[in-house]
Amino acid sequence: MFPAQRRQREGARKSVFIRVQNNLMLIDIREESGNDLAAIRDVNKRAFDQDQEANIVDALRLNGAALLSLVATIHGQVVGHIMYSPATVGDVTGAALGPMAVLPQYQRQGIGSKLVEAGNQRLTDAETPFIIVLGHADYYPRFGFKRASTLAMKCEWDVPDEVVMLLILDHTKMQGVSGLVKYRHEFSTVA
Repeated sequence: MFPAQRRQREGARKSVFIRVQNNLMLIDIREESGNDLAAIRDVNKRAFDQDQEANIVDALRLNGAALLSLVATIHGQVVGHIMYSPATVGDVTGAALGPMAVLPQYQRQGIGSKLVEAGNQRLTDAETPFIIVLGHADYYPRFGFKRASTLAMKCEWDVPDEVVMLLILDHTKMQGVSGLVKYRHEFSTVA
């Protein structure tokens, strides 16, 4: 764990809110708490219409591999969730974004974007060198993500090139880094 991430985790016991006025809804974004776990599982199951992503979130948390887990709430109800876990390329450890989920009735209202922005900012503050995501090629570039292949990096799985995107947060640490980006084993082993 990077020193800034350790300081961030130690400070995570405090309530930190980002207030966003979005379509007349006040959205609070904060770190998950133990009271949120069932709601987070429900959000992931309903957003993806299956159990796999919820199972991955649970496995990452159980194995101590959640670098950052944020929830979006409206009137105290969890309506969105994002998790970041360790990912490596060569000897450099960064973060993998995902899963990111929003309840179906709240999708396409900017909640996912606010989760990504808040999470990416926290990881920038924590001196994380990069974030990788497997996602929609027309969604993540708005946050600065670029095709990993244009940076001489690729995902360990056989997925379309356009869905593997990378955001460099620390250009000095990433100087000359290239190759295969590896996710945590939970992404490959949890069904």
